[in-house]
Amino acid sequence: MLICGIKASHDGAVAVIENGRLLFSFEMEKLDNGERYSSLGDLARVTEILASEGLSLADVDQFIVDGWYTRDVKDEPAVKVAVGERSVQLRVAPYVESPSSSGPLQRHAFDDHDFNGAGGYASYTHVANHLLGAYCSSPFAEREEDAFVLVWDGGIVPRLYRVQAATREITLVSALMPVTGNSFADFSSQFEPYLRDTSNLSTDQEIRYHLSIAGKAMAYAALGQVEPNAFAIFEEIAAGFSDISTDNARVLGARVASNRDELVPGMSNADIIATYQAYLGRDLLHRVTSVVERRFPNEHRNLVLSGGCALNIKWNTAIRESGVFQEVFIPPFPNDAGAAIGTAVCEMFNRGISTLEWDVHSGPPVTVGTLPDGWREQPCDERQLAQLLHTEGEPVVVLSGRAELGPRALGNRSILAPATDARMKNRLNAIKNRAAYRPVAPICLEDRAPEVFTPGTPDPYMLFEHRMRPGWADRIPAVVHLDGTARLQTIAATQDTATARILVAYYQLSGVPVLCNTSANLEGRGFFPDVASAARWGGTRYIWSKGTLYVNPNVG
Repeated sequence: MLICGIKASHDGAVAVIENGRLLFSFEMEKLDNGERYSSLGDLARVTEILASEGLSLADVDQFIVDGWYTRDVKDEPAVKVAVGERSVQLRVAPYVESPSSSGPLQRHAFDDHDFNGAGGYASYTHVANHLLGAYCSSPFAEREEDAFVLVWDGGIVPRLYRVQAATREITLVSALMPVTGNSFADFSSQFEPYLRDTSNLSTDQEIRYHLSIAGKAMAYAALGQVEPNAFAIFEEIAAGFSDISTDNARVLGARVASNRDELVPGMSNADIIATYQAYLGRDLLHRVTSVVERRFPNEHRNLVLSGGCALNIKWNTAIRESGVFQEVFIPPFPNDAGAAIGTAVCEMFNRGISTLEWDVHSGPPVTVGTLPDGWREQPCDERQLAQLLHTEGEPVVVLSGRAELGPRALGNRSILAPATDARMKNRLNAIKNRAAYRPVAPICLEDRAPEVFTPGTPDPYMLFEHRMRPGWADRIPAVVHLDGTARLQTIAATQDTATARILVAYYQLSGVPVLCNTSANLEGRGFFPDVASAARWGGTRYIWSKGTLYVNPNVG
């Protein structure tokens, strides 16, 4: 059975699952150098994407559209899409289940649009896609184990669910704290370098700008110091809010900013942002652990994290290090990049399949395209590329196979570079037009990671925090963040990917099992879909793809 999941709003995507196996998931931003957080746009994109994978609309047995918060003229949940020349409001499930619903997995059926003549489509809440997309892709589902799932997304407070594998029962355990997931970004938006007049931006542009803040602010916080004494200030202001609103954090930040000499004297913007991030993390950790320990004292505790807030490695690491949970899992697509997968998984689960078979490299395949004049091509295998990295010390755009799922470049759409020169971090940030405080991630062989990093545990999706072991910060300075941490990606030497083979060969040549890894993309856009777009960008002398090295005549 083929199930097609569609995310029509921002982070638009189309995913197809066949009998419990993910065939592919195409995010709009990863097609044609799309803008970050792009919506689906025209429903014709569904037909085009299916056709690119050898499928037609008629091949699909069920179309599922993700739920959302926007509403139509009848005040029903709906998403604006184009159907040819017409703009229509496609009705969908709500953002989150209501107390009167039949539960987190309530199925909503609609006939607003007939994709293939089979009679309409269905929809599940946006929260349900995060919940089940994360659980069903976890090792707990595969092992038929129970798990708690913490969903904290932009428009909701953190919600803790419990999935019981044997009965397939899903229940809401508790809403944990009265703070919505957009809080950190919205608070940070009231301080430089994120304070910006957005009145001249379109609604889509303003949304994209605010969505971009959280990751940048997480990096910027490393410039500051956490001041626990300021936690009480945040609590006092928050106590005055009459209800739970997505605007609360912006108001809180504005009050702190306008009275900073009185409320947070001597604290820099980075201090304030770092402190608010720590304040939220402390509260989240306390609430989730206290609920679980009090209500489920004798259970084997697995935890899955999902929603956009699961990209915050500080919070993830604190939860994992708490010792309350035996195992913590986060998929590489916890944010809305995985929504098309998640909404298809909801239908899969409702039809009796609890485990999703998936591969992180299930995005669009790489192509070559038409190169600019002058570019040279030459054969180059992975070992030869490792030799080039070792001897020349130049960054290389690596475009290999299918794109990664989710927002992190994990080797198939990466810029790889030696980490042994401290200047490489600034160089990579400069060619990508990123602020100098932004970190460059290390990619390390999984079996060598414990000797380089602490804890150095397997982390294939860059979702936890690690630190350098003594002596290594001097050997690989380009991947040390300002606060001494590293957003590590581990990769098994046996993994059947070009990047694994490149890293193994580089280690054999250099004795260093680590390379720099940053995403290969235009500023504000998704990964390069082809060699030609990376060549037109021209930020590096070398591009490598599928055994061919492309050399830029205008660099070096």
